[in-house]
Amino acid sequence: MTESTPGQALVARDVHVAIGGRPIVTDVDLELGTGEIVALVGPNGCGKSTLLSGLAGLRPLAAGSVTVAGADLGSLSPVELARRRALVTQSHREDNPFLVHEVVEMGRFPWSRTERAAQSAAVVEAALTQCDLLQVRDRPFSQLSGGQQARVALARALAQQTPILMLDEPTAALDIHHQERLLTILSERRHDGGAVLIVVHDLSLAAAYADRVLVMKGGTMVAAGPTREVMTAALLSEVYEHPVLTWIHPDTGQFLVVPDRTAPDRATLGRTNGSAGYPPPVPRRSD
Repeated sequence: MTESTPGQALVARDVHVAIGGRPIVTDVDLELGTGEIVALVGPNGCGKSTLLSGLAGLRPLAAGSVTVAGADLGSLSPVELARRRALVTQSHREDNPFLVHEVVEMGRFPWSRTERAAQSAAVVEAALTQCDLLQVRDRPFSQLSGGQQARVALARALAQQTPILMLDEPTAALDIHHQERLLTILSERRHDGGAVLIVVHDLSLAAAYADRVLVMKGGTMVAAGPTREVMTAALLSEVYEHPVLTWIHPDTGQFLVVPDRTAPDRATLGRTNGSAGYPPPVPRRSD
């Protein structure tokens, strides 16, 4: 069993995940602390979603171990797991017959027949408000736009009231207003001591909101650490096979990451306003 220490919401050691006997994720170690947002980034097909599904208990591990809020993942019942982590996936059933508020209410199921059940109505109302869904609360989920459905999925996860929140590309279908609103909600969760693990393709969002970044390529972790230390132009250009620019905005101090569309040779490494180069490799355990 993986040991966790105080302040660690999730710990994964030597995790391998396979699909149909084919290795997709290999030899991954990671930690998610309480009160932090960790972004999982990397190119399409590198294994981010597969890793997240393994950590969330949706897909069995081929090897390794995961501790979720102090308990071994394999020892938890579905309800016990649902009280520890909430998951927002990429896909949503388009034929879902339920109304919006009914979908959000499903997030309260793990707390049925507990003292928390009395709070359910207020919790659901707060989640609908946070995700800007009050005006569509009585509409069928199937009649919503993709962006609205994504916000309903987030509201359901918020209503679940778990110490760990896992999200797979939650901003992909959102406009800029709701992208920022979602990340603000996640930041508030972090400040309240929650732990957030988010798969995201928008590197600027990762740069702006993540405390730490985990970079994957080819099914394994190639870098991990504080956001500004890890997200160098050189590393990102190599990982994504496209030149990348990183810099600090002179007026706001924001850390920005964008594709370099001016590079004559798109295969060249990226440029940065500081020294370019790889961050330290992912530290490996000696035991």
